[in-house]
Amino acid sequence: MPTVEERAKPDAVSAEGAEVRDFSLVLGGPLYQFFRKTRLAGDVLELALRRVLLIPMIVWLPVAILSGVDLLFGQSARISFFMDLEVQVRFLVALPILIVAELVVHQRITPLVRRFVERRMIADEDRPRFQQAIHSAVRLRNSIPVELSLILLVYVLGFWIWNGRGSIETPTWYAHAGSRWNLTPAGYWYVFLSIPMTQFILLRWYLRLFIWYRFLWQVSRIKLQLIASHPDRCGGLAFLGRSVYAFSPLVFAQGAILAGMVGSRVLYMGQNLVSFKLQIAGFVAFFVFAVLGPLVMFTPQMAATKRKALAEYGQFAQDYVENFERKWIRRDPDTGEDMLGSGDIQSLADLGNSYSVVSDMRAIPFGLQDISRLALATAVPFLPLLLTVFSPDELLMRLVKIVF
Repeated sequence: MPTVEERAKPDAVSAEGAEVRDFSLVLGGPLYQFFRKTRLAGDVLELALRRVLLIPMIVWLPVAILSGVDLLFGQSARISFFMDLEVQVRFLVALPILIVAELVVHQRITPLVRRFVERRMIADEDRPRFQQAIHSAVRLRNSIPVELSLILLVYVLGFWIWNGRGSIETPTWYAHAGSRWNLTPAGYWYVFLSIPMTQFILLRWYLRLFIWYRFLWQVSRIKLQLIASHPDRCGGLAFLGRSVYAFSPLVFAQGAILAGMVGSRVLYMGQNLVSFKLQIAGFVAFFVFAVLGPLVMFTPQMAATKRKALAEYGQFAQDYVENFERKWIRRDPDTGEDMLGSGDIQSLADLGNSYSVVSDMRAIPFGLQDISRLALATAVPFLPLLLTVFSPDELLMRLVKIVF
C-alpha cells in the first residue's frame, strides 16, 4: 500500500509542472487583478481591444476636450495640443503598443520558460532550484508593495523632474507663461493624470524586464544539460534569442516616444534631424543591449560545453581516423575487402559534420539575425522623420538603391 509521501508525490509533481507551464511575466499584480474584475481583461489578457481603446482615451480625450474649449475661448499657445507631435505619439501610438505588448510577451515568453524542462536541460536534482527561480519571479510580479512603490515614484520623482525644468517663457496649451505650475485646465489633467499613468505603465514594463533578467540569472547558475552538437549552434539555447520577438513591441514603443520628442524639436524648434544621429544610434544600441545583453549570463556554461565537446570529439576523431587509415590506407593490397559500399566513408563524413557543428557553436544564445531584428524594431519609428530631410521621391529612390 502506498505511503502518504508516495500518494502526495504525483500531486506535487503535477503542481510543479503546472507552474512551469503557466509561468508568465505579465499575468499578475494588482493592476492585472483590477483589469480582470472590471472585465477589461480575461485570465490570459483577452479583451485587449477594450484596454487599447479605454486607457489612451482616459489620458488623451479629456485633455483634447479641455484644450478644444481653450481654443474656442481664444486661449493662444505657440503649439496647440493637437499639433504637439510628442504628446500625440506618446498617447496615441506608444501607449496602445505598450498595452498590446503584454499579450505578445505572455504568448512568447511563457513557451520559452517551458522549453528548459521540455528539452530536458534541467536535471532532476536541479528541478527544485528551477522551481525556486519561478516562485521568486512570481512573488515579485504579484507584489502589491512593489506596484504601489512605482506609483509613489511616478508622482514624487516625476513632479520633482517637472518642477526642475524651469519656468515657461511662452504660453503653451498646458501652462501659461511664468511658473511651470501655472497650468491650464487641460494642463491639470495632463500633469496629474495623463503623464503619471503613462509613466506608471512604462515603469511597470521596466519592472517586468528586471524580473526576466533576475530569472535568467538564477537559471544561468544551474548546471544546464547543454549539447554542443545541437544544430542550433548554441548548445540548444538558441530559443532564448527568440525573446527578441517578445520584446519587439516594447522597444518599438520606446522608439516611438523618442521619435516624437525628436520630431517636435525638428518641426517646431528648427533643429536638424542629423544633429540627433548620435542620440538615436545610442538609443538603438542601448535597447538592443538591454534585451539581449542579459543572455550573455549563459556564456560561461556555453563556452565550457564547447571546450569539453571539442576535446571529446577531437579524441574520438583521432581514434577513428587512426583506425580508418590503418584499415583503408595502409592495408595489405591483397585484402579482399572492397572499399566501395563500405559505411566507413560515410561515417567519416558524418563525424566531420558533427565536429564542424561543435566548432561552430556560439558562446552566446543569439545571432546576428536576432540583433538586426531588434535594432530594426527600435529604429523603425524614426523612419518618418527622414521626410524632414528628404522629399518623398528622394527618400523612395534611396530606399530602392539600398534594397537593390
